[in-house]
Amino acid sequence: MIVPLMEAVADTCGGKAGALGALLRAGLPVPDGFVVSYTAYLAAVRDLDLVRVAGDLDAARQVIESGPVHPTVVDALRRALDELGDTPVAVRSSAANEDTGQASAAGQHESFLAVRGVGEVADAVRACWASLFSPRAIDYRRDDQPSEELAMAVLVQRHVDAEVSGVMFTPADPNDATQIEASWGLGPSVVGGTVTPDAYRVAGDGSVTRTVADKRTRLDRHGARLVISDVPAHGRDQPTIDDATAMQLAKLGEEIAAVRGGPQDIEWAIVEGRIWVLQARPVTAAPPSPTSPSSASDTPADTLTGTPGTVTATLTGTPGSHGTVTGTARIVRGPGDFARVRPGDILVCPYTDPAWTPLLRIAAGVITETGGVLSHAAIVAREHAIPAVLGIRNATSALHDDTVITLDGTTGTVTAAGT
Repeated sequence: MIVPLMEAVADTCGGKAGALGALLRAGLPVPDGFVVSYTAYLAAVRDLDLVRVAGDLDAARQVIESGPVHPTVVDALRRALDELGDTPVAVRSSAANEDTGQASAAGQHESFLAVRGVGEVADAVRACWASLFSPRAIDYRRDDQPSEELAMAVLVQRHVDAEVSGVMFTPADPNDATQIEASWGLGPSVVGGTVTPDAYRVAGDGSVTRTVADKRTRLDRHGARLVISDVPAHGRDQPTIDDATAMQLAKLGEEIAAVRGGPQDIEWAIVEGRIWVLQARPVTAAPPSPTSPSSASDTPADTLTGTPGTVTATLTGTPGSHGTVTGTARIVRGPGDFARVRPGDILVCPYTDPAWTPLLRIAAGVITETGGVLSHAAIVAREHAIPAVLGIRNATSALHDDTVITLDGTTGTVTAAGT
């Protein structure tokens, strides 16, 4: 039921935990922890078979969310947490067919940071189980995975209070560059796209190029809470890592790719100068190459003015997903605007979080004000093969509803149609 992370394999503990277990066995720097295996999940949902056969996945989610975790599981969690010591933990999904070479399920299931105590951990485990049946996860899977094949293991690890964190994509060709994105504080700012991160490219010869972004906010743990705060003005345009650290990350990425047998999408964190690996999964779709070394976040986005259809101008951001499309701009600032989106619209939004995944099924393209090419939104856009341009500051005010625009996700440009 409870498996030490060092012993975790994908068949019983899911792809995420299985990958980290393999890295831990290889001697790589992975925070210690344990896994609540498929066995516990299957026992918890054994009474849901009739609900699932009936196809009512929402009812299944509600039953799991409202039901208590079995005392046997709680006792096992208590013993495992005692072995880790009195420390905050991260509780994260590790589902069947998650983090595979065919589908990342990036951000589709629940994760919780700074969780403490057996009661809170048990609640987080139950929420991870239930997230298999969330609307966004169901929409992401569609017909790719029958409900009877669903299973969710849950990964519990020591929480890492990151000073700097980010994502790294290792190259398919050793002569290509490793791509790294980094920002201050905890990783959800980068993977969730709520900040435009610094971008680094470490070439095969070890040379480093970087684009330093305007990183306005950060996420940190304060006691039992996660707090978003403003980055002081002097730190916003300071590089989060130096070239030597970028090279160290690239070297670590090379080792991880060798252990895992192919290019990897890696989440990492740095605490007191030490790098920790938080996740490694196959790269499902490589991002476009950057078109220039200039910072997309520094490109003014207020050059598009006037009424819809009367101006021809181009905005430049970060290329996020290949392809070119022309369609109607739809300004989406939050869930309250979801119903306004029509098939073929181009989403223009501050950023996208996993709850927005169903929109990526019908949208023709995506434009965000913040975020990087390695964020969850960009990954899912590439998996859906729709163009995306990221990090165009003030895009939701510079562009207008119902304006016809052309989005080029390969070059990172957005052009409004003229009259």
